[in-house]
Amino acid sequence: MDFQWTLSDLISYMSRNSGMLWEYFVSHVIMVLSGIGLAIVIGIPLGILASRHEKLGKVILTITNILQVIPSLALLVLLMLAIGLGAKTVIIGLLFYSLNPIVRNTYVGLKQVNPSYIEAGRGIGMSPLQLLVKVRFPLSLTYIMSGLRVAAVIAIGVVTIAPLVGGDGLGREIYAGINGQNPLRIYAGAIPAALLAIVSDIVLGYFQKKLKFDDRKSSKRTGKASKATT
Repeated sequence: MDFQWTLSDLISYMSRNSGMLWEYFVSHVIMVLSGIGLAIVIGIPLGILASRHEKLGKVILTITNILQVIPSLALLVLLMLAIGLGAKTVIIGLLFYSLNPIVRNTYVGLKQVNPSYIEAGRGIGMSPLQLLVKVRFPLSLTYIMSGLRVAAVIAIGVVTIAPLVGGDGLGREIYAGINGQNPLRIYAGAIPAALLAIVSDIVLGYFQKKLKFDDRKSSKRTGKASKATT
């Protein structure tokens, strides 16, 4: 099959079905954002808790590790049996899959904060909550963003199998193409999903670099405060 002809035919197919593909794309993005949003709301506090209590932290990290290694299809099927078909099953599956990188990177980021910065904060009378909000958490944002990048790429990939448990998204077009032996439908679903993952990684990578630059400035300010207290 000639590639140029295939590309032209693919563009024509996507143009004719742009409304349907856009609907799948929006559904795909909504499920990803919902799953990752829940993982952030739950995962960051768990990472903070793990960094403050070592024994409990080991338990939390072990549980999230176990959730991470379960095959995505097996996890979604188990959730489907418990919850039923639909987007809710997919979103909860994404929550479980996204927890590990977010919890672990929050934990590592908080642990990597230079103790001298914490001592400087204590020296100027900061409470433990103020130290967390104004010193430790801002300095660990680079690590947290790294975990978010990993979670986003994983989530975008997992959502492509959402139709198997009653979900929507670009995976619906992919499986329709597989069932109908129509490669154009497979490409029409797979290419946007791949581009979404690539763009997400690039955008989040940009913000991660920006945060790293901001961390350097914050470290300098905290370092000055440390010198002022000594």
